[in-house]
Amino acid sequence: MTAGGPLTVVEFTDPACPWAWGSEPKFRWLRAALTGPDGRGARWRRVFGILFDDDDDPAPDPDAEAAWYQRYIADIAAHTAAPYAPRLRWVARSSWPSSLAARAAEAQGAEVAEPVLRRLRETTFLLGAPADRAETVLDAVTGVPGLDHARLSRDLASEEVRSAVRRDWEETRDPFPEVLTIAGPGPHPGRAKEAGERYRFALPTLVFTGPAGRAVVPGWRELDEYVEAAERVAPGVRLTAPRRSAAELLDRHRSLTGPDLVLLAGSTDPPPGAVRVDGVGGPVWLHPSEAATHPALRG
Repeated sequence: MTAGGPLTVVEFTDPACPWAWGSEPKFRWLRAALTGPDGRGARWRRVFGILFDDDDDPAPDPDAEAAWYQRYIADIAAHTAAPYAPRLRWVARSSWPSSLAARAAEAQGAEVAEPVLRRLRETTFLLGAPADRAETVLDAVTGVPGLDHARLSRDLASEEVRSAVRRDWEETRDPFPEVLTIAGPGPHPGRAKEAGERYRFALPTLVFTGPAGRAVVPGWRELDEYVEAAERVAPGVRLTAPRRSAAELLDRHRSLTGPDLVLLAGSTDPPPGAVRVDGVGGPVWLHPSEAATHPALRG
């Protein structure tokens, strides 16, 4: 990225959102292009939108709901090519525990927060058992390198972290006017969703803000649309991400899907020594040290 003034990216997401899971390869590319290896450049901020809220009505038939949502995930995967669990055992009862943990992990730095969030996503899309209670969240992230597990346990229960995620909840439910009337084509054009008596940003949504204004890119979009938005609001910025080998990507990210490899490495060949965990539609490749503590492989 060449310097063109300050650029901020806000990502509205949820650990259990299937569209966000499918968008991860593009967002990994964008983060690499925007922030660079030295950590300077654009500022990227996540907002946890709480897809499944605590006051949502419980399903009268949880098994039927899980079967329906499994079909919904499969329909989305037909567009994203993201792998998913062969069986979804239940639909996440709440997004709060995983969102609190993901926010709390940010205090320990990006090198910890990124694999923590990835693990939390994988409880739904690799295990089929969403981490939706504090105990299951803490179990899922056990063994993440560099993670101070005791600190995470304290922080996710803190009022400070809950207040931060509550602000995320509010920010998500204050969508910009331009996303209220989107009627574009596509499987997920990103029109704001009804949420009780309010509306919320569709997940995922990226908001780019720079010297030349604001650009909102909601829903399921091609990589070129994100690049164009960033370059439009920050004149002079030119986004490129270095092509890395599969081995380098595995060392960096610790968990890779087929679409990650295609976009970031330009190949479908798995990284040497990676541990394969099969999902519907393709595998997830884990770094050996990640596999050693990953809940998909325990026992």
